[in-house]
Amino acid sequence: MSMKRQILIIEDEESISNLLETELSFEGYNVLSAADGMSGLKIFEEKQEYLDVVLLDWMIPKLDGLEVLRRMKKMTNKVPVIFVTARDYVGDKVAGLDAGADDYLTKPFNIEELMARLRVIFRKNTQPAIYSYGTVSLNPGEHTVEYQGKATSLTQREFALLLFLFEHQVEIISRDDILEEV
Repeated sequence: MSMKRQILIIEDEESISNLLETELSFEGYNVLSAADGMSGLKIFEEKQEYLDVVLLDWMIPKLDGLEVLRRMKKMTNKVPVIFVTARDYVGDKVAGLDAGADDYLTKPFNIEELMARLRVIFRKNTQPAIYSYGTVSLNPGEHTVEYQGKATSLTQREFALLLFLFEHQVEIISRDDILEEV
């Protein structure tokens, strides 16, 4: 069962943002984007539980990338952040990584290198999430379901269907999509 990963791009240079959106969408990722630090932080705050990684420029308007990173890390440590920036001074790299960035890529960059770095991030973060909605919780790693705090047994197909619905809860899903995936 495949789940589209969600990536937030916070980048003010439209040409770079468009390139990233195009390439990442082509690779099968869902992409959100913001052109300044404040709007990027707002999207992060609203969507953090659905985000798999943030690509963050340092030199962005309204709130610089380092401050955006610090504020994001105060909200949650669960979403990895990769700086993608022209700031190539070693001191900046150290400051960014010490502030909580998971990786640091300097511009200009090769898109293949970025894709490889994303794969590394995703390999490191493969712990299955525990999904919950109301009184139902599902743990894909342990293949367990609880309803109102009590363990509930499901067939393999029922479990796959419930997992698919949890993974796509913010999307409109057609019957055909469900039949194809489950």
